Amino acid sequence: MEEKKIRALIVDDEENSRFTLREMLRLFCPGVEVAGEANGVENALAKTKELDFDVVFLDIQMMDGNGFDYLRKLDKINFDVIFITAYDQFAIQAIKFSALDYLLKPVDADELKAAVEKVSQRRKESGAPEKNIDVLLNNFKDKKNRKLILHTTEGMYVIPVEDIIRCEADDYYTRVFLNDGRMIMVSKTLKNTEELLSGLSFIRSHKSHLVNMQYIDRFSRSDGGYLILKDGSKIPVSRRKKEQVLEYLGNL
Repeated sequence: MEEKKIRALIVDDEENSRFTLREMLRLFCPGVEVAGEANGVENALAKTKELDFDVVFLDIQMMDGNGFDYLRKLDKINFDVIFITAYDQFAIQAIKFSALDYLLKPVDADELKAAVEKVSQRRKESGAPEKNIDVLLNNFKDKKNRKLILHTTEGMYVIPVEDIIRCEADDYYTRVFLNDGRMIMVSKTLKNTEELLSGLSFIRSHKSHLVNMQYIDRFSRSDGGYLILKDGSKIPVSRRKKEQVLEYLGNL
């Protein structure tokens, strides 16, 4: 039996962008059928009431608001979201924290195919990502108390970023240590985790360790140098990272 096509709504205030994405979906994603298009937030809200679709390709910045305004105004979200955006560091980090997908303009065909495949897989396994979108909207509204979605082999955790004490490499996984004593093993490398948390209060002290500076108690110069954290953990500092770590501590 032929697999049911994914129905999509394209929301972008630029007609050329909508046309380009529609053609790319036709050429590279035959499993996607475009159910409709909208040219802004209010138009998208009207189309959402009229149409039945599985995923929205949602531009972030539009003439009458942004993609987050559209999501915030919905009573229920029973579809996936793939954001389409020009480079916007904070918006992209908020999307990454919520474990949702985004595509940068101009859209790359391989990245488009990968994003569609993720949507297809997620809908088979867990349905619409309402919790992910809740985290996204919270992070966009409250920049000081951001939350992060962590995926493990057991499921999904929603964690306040400020609760993370440190992260430790474990081959292709990362151990995330929280201030309530829990350790969560996530399916990301430490490099991926560091990139996700970039711009926040985290510092890579060693090839295997990423530390939240808020939890550093002091630096000890013995045994080549290591950090003592407020929970009593002793974290090595590599020679290569030592100067950077001391500079960070000097600015606290």
